[in-house]
Amino acid sequence: MNASQLIWIIVIIVVILIIIGLVLFFGRRRKLEADRHRAGEMRQKAQADQLDAREKEAKAARAEADAKQAEVNAERLRREAGDRTGDAQSVRERADKRVRDADELDPDVDTKARRKTEQAGNDAADADRPGSAPSGNDAEGTRAAGERDDAQAHGRHEEEGSEPDRGRPADS
Repeated sequence: MNASQLIWIIVIIVVILIIIGLVLFFGRRRKLEADRHRAGEMRQKAQADQLDAREKEAKAARAEADAKQAEVNAERLRREAGDRTGDAQSVRERADKRVRDADELDPDVDTKARRKTEQAGNDAADADRPGSAPSGNDAEGTRAAGERDDAQAHGRHEEEGSEPDRGRPADS
């Protein structure tokens, strides 16, 4: 081998090494650029996921607030119902008192028998309450007592089966 061939072989080897170095350099650069691009896409996706997570957290907080508001509304409605029940009971008691007062004034109504019937009705109502011992009255007996109450409240006499004439005294 002569010197010129040896120089050409060294030049070719250097050129091949330079080409290999350039290919590696640009290949690495291209890979780095691709990695940067993928990392950017991953960051954008992570930001979108974070935004979605914050949106879901806000929806959950709204649902929680709605649930608390519903609880407040339910409590308010319970109190209103209790107030209205108390008002209804008060009105019922006034009406019952007026009926009793009217019966006391009405000469055709036997108030002593009415009180006994009311007491029997109250005892039956107490038996219907939870936790109280059941009495011997069945539904038929309770209905019969209620019918007697109605008959006496309207001044009907059970023996006669008719309403007395309110314009005339009952003893004539």
